[in-house]
Amino acid sequence: MQRFKSLLIAAAGFAALAAQAEKLTVAATAVPHAEILAFVKPTLAKQGVELDVKVFTDYIQPNMQLVEKRVDANFFQTKPYLVEFNKNRGTNLVPSQAVHLEPFGAYSKKVKSIAELKEGAVVAIPNEASNAGRSLILLAKHKVITLKDPSNIMSTVKDVVGNPKKLKFKELEAATLPRVLDQVDLAMINTNYALEAKLVPTKDALLIEDANSPYANYVVTRADNANTPAIKKLAATLSSPEVKKFISEKYKGAVVAAF
Repeated sequence: MQRFKSLLIAAAGFAALAAQAEKLTVAATAVPHAEILAFVKPTLAKQGVELDVKVFTDYIQPNMQLVEKRVDANFFQTKPYLVEFNKNRGTNLVPSQAVHLEPFGAYSKKVKSIAELKEGAVVAIPNEASNAGRSLILLAKHKVITLKDPSNIMSTVKDVVGNPKKLKFKELEAATLPRVLDQVDLAMINTNYALEAKLVPTKDALLIEDANSPYANYVVTRADNANTPAIKKLAATLSSPEVKKFISEKYKGAVVAAF
């Protein structure tokens, strides 16, 4: 009888804890963002935060749903992308915590090295400003092209002042780039999409950013909820030694911690 009472008390305690838990809805792209969030979910639960992850395949809806207060935060983007988004949309989303870096890479199914690219080769790049600039800067760093200003993260195809191989640039939605590898000579792909397509950045990329890249991926919030306890717990948990170890062991250099 006493044991039964103890079980009832324990159950009541768990029920009370569940009732007190604050729900936090975070929009994320699948790999690695949603995977990292899944890893921290049990830790946050112990801190009274019930984490609900909504997975998206594009870069627009996670921000729009945050603006519309349909989610509390998102986790998928770099600061340059966020700055450009706020500028173009008149929004005021704010970066909270840098979590990891996904080294951007150049991939091909037609050549084994950049040197093999033929004159007039077709190069697919993302069709939004920050990642288009990121693609061009990576190509310029490896002397494939020359940019008017190699430090301008918003460089566009119009800023290419040297193109010895007369490369033809095709701007496409970032999520589609792995799927067009058979149709182009080279594709500049975000690591999250490369991983989803079963590409191994450290092995398959012909060119890849180094650890000095400024493109860390951030948890992003609205100005009105940036300092809430639940957001602070999320930020602290995502920048913990346990998460750094998880990233290192799971992604083996394809994703690296940014803290």
